[in-house]
Amino acid sequence: MLNKINISPNRQKLIVYLVLTVVTFAVFCQVNKYDFINFDDHVYITENFHIQSGFSLDSLRWAFTTRYVDLWNPMLWLSFMLDYQLYGLNAGGYHLTNLILHILSTLLLFWLFHRMTGSVWPSAFVAAFFALHPLHVESVAWVSERKDTLSAFFWMLTLCFYVWYTEKPDIKRYMLTIFCFMLALMSKPMVVTLPLILILLDYWPLRRFPFQESKSVPTDITQISTKQEKKKIKQKKTNDKKNMLATAKNASPEAGIALFHDKFHLLEKTPFFILSVIIVIVTLHAPEAADIQPSRLLPLSARLANAPVSFVTYLVNTFWPHDLAVLYPFTEQIPLWQVAVSVLVIIAISAFAIATAKNLPYLFTGWFWFMITILPVIGILQISTAAPYAMADRYHYLPSIGLAFMLAWGLPSLIRKENIRKKILFPTAIIFLGFMAVISYRQSAFWKNSEILFHHALQVTKDNYVMHYNLALPLSDEGRSEESLYHYNESIHIKPDYIEAYYNRGNLYVKLGKDLLAIDDFSNTVNLNPHYVIAYNNRGNAYNRLGKYQPAIEDFNKAISLSPRYPNAYNNRGNAYASLGRHQQALVDFNEAIRLKPDYADAYYNRGVVFAELRQYQNAIEDLNQDISLVPNDVYAYYARANVYLNQGNKELGCSNAQKACELGNCKILNSSKSKGYCR
Repeated sequence: MLNKINISPNRQKLIVYLVLTVVTFAVFCQVNKYDFINFDDHVYITENFHIQSGFSLDSLRWAFTTRYVDLWNPMLWLSFMLDYQLYGLNAGGYHLTNLILHILSTLLLFWLFHRMTGSVWPSAFVAAFFALHPLHVESVAWVSERKDTLSAFFWMLTLCFYVWYTEKPDIKRYMLTIFCFMLALMSKPMVVTLPLILILLDYWPLRRFPFQESKSVPTDITQISTKQEKKKIKQKKTNDKKNMLATAKNASPEAGIALFHDKFHLLEKTPFFILSVIIVIVTLHAPEAADIQPSRLLPLSARLANAPVSFVTYLVNTFWPHDLAVLYPFTEQIPLWQVAVSVLVIIAISAFAIATAKNLPYLFTGWFWFMITILPVIGILQISTAAPYAMADRYHYLPSIGLAFMLAWGLPSLIRKENIRKKILFPTAIIFLGFMAVISYRQSAFWKNSEILFHHALQVTKDNYVMHYNLALPLSDEGRSEESLYHYNESIHIKPDYIEAYYNRGNLYVKLGKDLLAIDDFSNTVNLNPHYVIAYNNRGNAYNRLGKYQPAIEDFNKAISLSPRYPNAYNNRGNAYASLGRHQQALVDFNEAIRLKPDYADAYYNRGVVFAELRQYQNAIEDLNQDISLVPNDVYAYYARANVYLNQGNKELGCSNAQKACELGNCKILNSSKSKGYCR
């Protein structure tokens, strides 16, 4: 249609770039005003002191060596550190970075398919489909899913450099491709499938296999047919053949790899596969701190049954995106007929794609792009089961590209008459993409904050115990205890063995001063999982507050036996010993807690108090000084230090510390000192 009004191909491309940028920004720009979500964002950013330390040698070392949150993704941490340098803890800035990366990936995707096929409008459709699909809202609007937008950006760069390399194979272009792939792997392990995608692109649209003849492909949804453009396509075919002959004759060092290309294209993929294998090994390696809060592994049979059902659900949601949620609860009881039907659907489509691979290569490449890229995240292997999921919208992000170009090149092949294609496909594509954009805009609104997001998830899913649990957490933080208890109770009612719900409901009871109820919940936690270290520790603290010091010590002993490097348990056991008057044992525990955690302010305070009781005043003052240097407004430390100075007869320092404690909210020692005439 745009060809009829004589818009040149270059202007068509410029129009596409501008429209993609403006429309994508318009759909998602509202996220700039959104908060962090209390679902991983606190772990990744708001409570991560490594991110908030900014760029330094220590933070860089941490980024490249840590397995924090079970994955090795240093580029993710570096991007968050940069955001913190720019925005602090202003969530809007982090959202904006996600959106910018999403737009850049969209533009690179258009460049990629246009470069490979010479087709403007099918390539534009693929890019718009990727940019505007409602299932991709999660990847853009969730700060923690920077993994998706960042890895996708480097994924697109890798493919773009690869296509550039195939046009003129040389070592510089090849190394650029490898480098971008390494950056993608360091952003999210899901991109390990990229080497297989390169082979698929070799088949179509690059047609690099020796048994394939160079053929032109449909150029766009309306099948451009001007003589000038046909001439360009024909000339391109001629130039391609000349380049192949030139490559074969010129066996220069830079063209060494190219000689192998005429026979097959696996050798050049070997470094990609090696890098992918390394990342798989690193990802599957057990995290160091798993013993602090272990999670229960889902049965393999349930995961295998869920995989095909989720796969088909992704397909359905691609064309009918409805009831989208941040988390879809995993069920271990899937009807056998659903599994059987899903498997048959997958086999049927795969067989059709293989059978038509010669005549409709874009269907073959598109379908297996989708299958291959979604396989690592189909749920058979779950890196973390703290919040088990059946599927996730974010996993549709890169796989959807395969389905998009199946539509972009597959639908025109069904309509033989060119004039009908022009009248039907272009407006249909615009309507479809507009429909997707509207849904995405509405779906983005649910990501404004945790409460809205989790309430929406509960409305569109059934028996979502994880969302009840996650909604209870921010409500508890906001002091809305009754609402929080309701959602904890609902979560446990739906899933009576939900360990995390018992544990955190116990923590809420602690905040409410209901230690007996807290002890019941912590007991349920350790009964369900005898290795839950933090639950033993917290139950011990509850016993401590009730004056039941012996059972408290037994709980701390259990926590230490399970996790010998857990400083909290040593500190808390030291408190129990101190309450029993066993000061030397208390000092041993406080010493160990400080050795394990040199910046442990509470342990310095507790040890200082014990030193004061033993009349070792200088040691007490040194520990309390250390506590105040770590926590400048610790009212308890000023109170204790005032008491030590007064006991030493140092009224000046004693009164100044008592005054400071009063300013911070505790005037007891100041009033007492005034009544004795020590302080004015």
